[in-house]
Amino acid sequence: MSVAYPVWATPPFLFSAGAPGYANPMRLLVLTSEPVSADQLRDALPGDADPTDAEVMVVAPALHESALRFWLSDADEAIARADEVRRRSVDQLGAEGVSAAADTGESNPENAVEDVLKTFAADRILVFAHAGDEQRYREDVDTDALQSRFGVPVTQARVEAQS
Repeated sequence: MSVAYPVWATPPFLFSAGAPGYANPMRLLVLTSEPVSADQLRDALPGDADPTDAEVMVVAPALHESALRFWLSDADEAIARADEVRRRSVDQLGAEGVSAAADTGESNPENAVEDVLKTFAADRILVFAHAGDEQRYREDVDTDALQSRFGVPVTQARVEAQS
């Protein structure tokens, strides 16, 4: 027996990946230490990929300013900053037509990625990080190790510190 659904009540599985006639959007995991824009995503993506055609999940790890703050367990400032990065990224991306969700992650970026991948099957990971002396503690993510561990292509781009 077949069931007819009104258009407004069509089950989501009919529009999911692999459904005939529907393109599968790229699922993009963005690991960032600063708020990001659609232009930054476009510049970091290979080829002519457009973030407005993607499902974007932003994770902002709670990075500490220094190893000392990390070892003293002074996490409040790191968590507050990560929450701000998460919130501003989603607001900015949404205003630019990018469908984005976000979460605040652990202070270890690799663990933050692992946590998100449990519920978000990413096709690609973009890592945005500061250069050299501007980096926060543990921000120097090894993209080759991420790619090897999770089996997902990883691209890294630089971000500038924002006030």
